[in-house]
Amino acid sequence: MGHMWKKGDKILTSDKEVSDYTAYKIGEVNGDSSGVYECIFETNPPVSRTVYVTVKPHVTAYKKSEHGNEGDTGVMICKSNSYPPVSQWTWYKIINNVNEPIINGTERFIIKSSENKTELRVANLDIEKDPGKYVCNATNELGTDGTDVELRVRSRLAALWPFLGIVAEVLVLVTIIFIYEKRRKPDEVLDDDDGGSAPLKSNPPNHKDKNVRQRNAN
Repeated sequence: MGHMWKKGDKILTSDKEVSDYTAYKIGEVNGDSSGVYECIFETNPPVSRTVYVTVKPHVTAYKKSEHGNEGDTGVMICKSNSYPPVSQWTWYKIINNVNEPIINGTERFIIKSSENKTELRVANLDIEKDPGKYVCNATNELGTDGTDVELRVRSRLAALWPFLGIVAEVLVLVTIIFIYEKRRKPDEVLDDDDGGSAPLKSNPPNHKDKNVRQRNAN
């Protein structure tokens, strides 16, 4: 009475044809298209079969470039959605063009891996030792694939530079205002002395004294 194709819980296609043949075409077989498919014949009862589309791992980095501050913990992540799942993850650091294996639990390195993801943690980042390129490799029964991640380590003071820049700008602004006020105040004082004060008035003449002098003269 019809057919259906599924991948996991997702229905890819369905029809109501009565033929005894069904097909589903994958445009390109890669990590995302690999997996477990199911073809279902709408009979009574329904009949289904499983088709496995397998490829070697297809590894991608969560970020191609990771940044961390000196003394903090650096984290690099790789993943692979290919089927069959990854059976082994391996991390390397490129030193003088040579892939040097990183052993889990040694020095400051911790590796946590699952079937489709791996994570490398570098504790207490050292600005001299830790920057550089790291490689994550994935292996399953069909082959191996990998990619690289660049780790950059910033100085402890790197996070303070924006704050120090703001402080410097404020200091410059305060200095300019102070110098401007210092030069402007003497001029204002001179202007007030020249024209701002009213002339002093002399005391009015004493009429009593004038009358006294006139009587004495007589």
